Amino acid sequence: MSRIITIGREFGSGGRELGRRLSEILEIPYYDQEIIAEISKSTSLPEQYVQRVMEHRPIASFPIHIGRSFYPVENPIMQQGIEIYQEQSRIIREMAEKSDCLFVGRCADYILKDMNPFRIFVYASMNSKKKRCRDNARADEKLTDKELEKKIIGIDKNRSKYYEFYTDHIWGDRLNYDLCVNTTKMDIKEMAQAVANLLS
Repeated sequence: MSRIITIGREFGSGGRELGRRLSEILEIPYYDQEIIAEISKSTSLPEQYVQRVMEHRPIASFPIHIGRSFYPVENPIMQQGIEIYQEQSRIIREMAEKSDCLFVGRCADYILKDMNPFRIFVYASMNSKKKRCRDNARADEKLTDKELEKKIIGIDKNRSKYYEFYTDHIWGDRLNYDLCVNTTKMDIKEMAQAVANLLS
């Protein structure tokens, strides 16, 4: 099996932790926030700005594809978002060409589709996601259950719209992944070892 692994994940599902642990077990590079840093470096845009652009769904409703002609875009904010995505694609491909590696998010499964990555999607029940968010929250974060659930739904909605805009695929659709992992009530460390065993 390919040693290029991509992980898409619902917010609060533990997908990031699963990716980090899996990369440690398999001894391959892990890329997540590092991609933001590289985009910031190459575009001279602040990391926080790049992160914000990548976390919010695009305004237009038509799909954009790398390698195809773009529709005329007059909105400078959208144009910058497209340019950031193009740079993200270039960086991800360069990283994947250097060595075996694991990517969390960033549409990496689509960007690297011709390299046959092993595509994982991580999800969990809402109660499980809320508990994981509370366990990992800052001490000063005081959200009610309703506020936390709204935050989780909002982040996942933006991830879905971002992914669908650039890939024309449905985010989280099992047909787009090789393995879908439900982390509800599961120990992430044990789950990482099980996935590593599958890939060994």
